[in-house]
Amino acid sequence: MGSRRRRHNHHGRWVVPAVAPAAAAFAAAGLLLLVVAFHCFLSPPLGDGGGEGGSRGVRRLNPPFLLNKPAEVRRNVIGAVDFAVASGGSKLGQELWESKAAGNFFGCSNATGQFAEARAVTKSNRYLMIATSGGLNQQRTGIIDAVVAARILNATLVIPKLDEESFWKDESGFADIFDVDSFISSLLNDVKIIRQVPDRNGKPPSPYKMRIPRKCTPKCYENRVLPALLKKHVVQLTKFDYRLSNRLETDLQKLRCRVNFHALQFTDPILKMGEMLVQRMREKSGRFIALHLRFEPDMLAFSGCYYGGGDIERRELGEIRKRWKSLHASNPDRERRHGKCPLTPEEVGLMLRALGFGKDVHLYVASGDVYGGEETLAPLKALFPNFHSKETLASKEELAPFLPYSSRMAALDFIVCDSSDVFVTNNNGNMARILAGRRRYFGHRRTIRPNAKKLYSLFLNRTSMSWDTFASKVQTFQKGFMGEPNEIKPGRGEFHENPMDCICAKSKGKIEHSRPRLIKRAGEAVENHSSDEDLDWKDLDYGEHTPLGKDSSNEIESDDIRVGGSDIPELEDMMSD
Repeated sequence: MGSRRRRHNHHGRWVVPAVAPAAAAFAAAGLLLLVVAFHCFLSPPLGDGGGEGGSRGVRRLNPPFLLNKPAEVRRNVIGAVDFAVASGGSKLGQELWESKAAGNFFGCSNATGQFAEARAVTKSNRYLMIATSGGLNQQRTGIIDAVVAARILNATLVIPKLDEESFWKDESGFADIFDVDSFISSLLNDVKIIRQVPDRNGKPPSPYKMRIPRKCTPKCYENRVLPALLKKHVVQLTKFDYRLSNRLETDLQKLRCRVNFHALQFTDPILKMGEMLVQRMREKSGRFIALHLRFEPDMLAFSGCYYGGGDIERRELGEIRKRWKSLHASNPDRERRHGKCPLTPEEVGLMLRALGFGKDVHLYVASGDVYGGEETLAPLKALFPNFHSKETLASKEELAPFLPYSSRMAALDFIVCDSSDVFVTNNNGNMARILAGRRRYFGHRRTIRPNAKKLYSLFLNRTSMSWDTFASKVQTFQKGFMGEPNEIKPGRGEFHENPMDCICAKSKGKIEHSRPRLIKRAGEAVENHSSDEDLDWKDLDYGEHTPLGKDSSNEIESDDIRVGGSDIPELEDMMSD
């Protein structure tokens, strides 16, 4: 019989008496297993294991990471569980990349016979000027609505002035980003547009400045703006974003679509560079996903969300949050429960893999400087090693003409995301909404929005389930968030995201429609649904932290706008690229 292990105290130290060789070997083996297990426990989680045919990879550890400071990310490992991400993609194949029902719909923005031509309704001596606000896509919504506002007022629209004073400090003018000639000629029969107001007595007239309420209806424009226009003749509407009602009569909604989807074309340098990026993505893979990540410090600060970085994260993001003086006190738990927090890069990657996109899929990421830097992106890159951005696809020399201008850089991302086979948004802001609307209009191309409210609890508890269970739940929760036709009920949502008045269903496989000329869009030809042959879905659009200029002394402010603070009743609407 083996002797019983006893401990003796020799000179104040505990020692273990000698044991039989077999027992010693057993003890050594056990110790080695403990060391290996401990090493695996502390190792950072990997996205996939090797093998073919969907084989399982290494173990996954509990995911939540701590953002201790922008350049440092560490894992908060509180337990281990088998959570091995399948290497292979879904068996759904083409259905994953596009909807079967997409071919049953088409964009239709032609004006009806009741919509009179501009020359018949435009009144002389009425000039409407617009000063937009925010980043590229927030300004885009302002430009679209400016055309409709001019039509409501039967006024001549002056080419809108872009925002040069906001956070972006971008000095780009309208002509630096958009094709002015195309803009004017495409809308010739809808609204008269000129480059500048004619001089009076040899000098340009000074406009009467005023600001109108948000979501202003046509009646609102007639009651508030028209009297000033009749008296002053030249009126400038300042901070023009979301100043037009979401719900309008059909012809005005269709005019919105003609502006957004046809008249607003990027300049040739931007378009050519964007098309080159798309071509280089196509050369790497026949099809690709574009992800609008939105995990920059400003986005996280604005959202009021918390990602486990302790006092350092609270202090850093809290300082940024002070830019918006009227923001309510943050309640991170509530925001997360309500689905208002962006997913982490890893969570986005896990969602896509759970939906069935394989490790070999090529991913284009449109993003600014990610909070946490490369370490924050590492889990996403492990899940999708074929990771690209405009900075990796183009040389510094090729990007040099665009680098100093945030709006032009955002336009390049816009083109690639618009041309992607699948577009994924991590924040339902201006860029996401506009792109979602464009992709519906141009053939219901796949657009995925995370169901953050449902996914929140799933990500929180994913260490308690297998990968198959997790993937099944993700697929269930994402039903209704995959960009399918009729996913959003008519009349619901923001019009730029869901332009239902401009989407028609095919009847028995036939489309009774005129054959208008083709218009170029990001390297492809699309129908120009116009009323004549000449016509053809928060960059953070900070928007409301921009102070009024010193030349705004005669600006009239609406009663429902708070002085000295933000005039946005729904701040979430301001978030964009």
